[in-house]
Amino acid sequence: MTTILVTGGTGTLGRLVTERLRADASEVRVLSRHSRPYAVDLREGTGLAAAVAGVDTVVHCASSPRGGDEQAARHVIEAARRAGVRHLVYISIVGVDRVPLGYYRTKLAVEKLIEESGLGWTVLRTTQFHDLVLQLLQGLAKPPVMLLPAGVADQPIEVAEVAARLAELAAGAPAGRVPDLGGPEVRPFPELARAYLRASGRRRPLLNVRLAGKAYQGFRAGGHLTPERAVGKVTFEEFLAGRLPVCG
Repeated sequence: MTTILVTGGTGTLGRLVTERLRADASEVRVLSRHSRPYAVDLREGTGLAAAVAGVDTVVHCASSPRGGDEQAARHVIEAARRAGVRHLVYISIVGVDRVPLGYYRTKLAVEKLIEESGLGWTVLRTTQFHDLVLQLLQGLAKPPVMLLPAGVADQPIEVAEVAARLAELAAGAPAGRVPDLGGPEVRPFPELARAYLRASGRRRPLLNVRLAGKAYQGFRAGGHLTPERAVGKVTFEEFLAGRLPVCG
């Protein structure tokens, strides 16, 4: 039986990847800062050697916008090398090489570390999860007027679909950079905001605001989108119907 370690295995994505792998009869170890018996802070790396011992594949889902991802990746790679791990699978984001956002730069740097690791590797880039877009819109709806980034669209995808693809890749051989995984539709932010307001039963006027900076320019240019890989099935409205009780 293949033994697979999922870092960040209690997070939004990692939990679903773990469930999917276990349903496919893989032996799965869950690693997070508080998950026993593999409670590891990847930025420190203490205890990681025991977690990867005897592991065939590592699915690296752990990530934090607060920093430390590059150091965490170095620890994972070093431990994987020493343990003879066959395959390292990494989840990244569409546009990390096109949108000059700090977090995106970090994800791209981790990709490069993995590519140069000497391990068998697979990298999958996806568009933003529905959950993240919902969280953003909930925050924007707190004031009396929803201020939206002018000229920006998004292509949200269902996290369960990403988990299914990652589990599939983890069960296979190292494949390098695989085709991106995008949500089913590219949607302007005002459309997404109206969908959220309808679903939540709220009313807010919308105001498009032009922002400054190269990252905003990258988003306006659609660097985070992959319309040619719109392979997701669940629409934003369908996602909202399952999450917000007012939907219907």
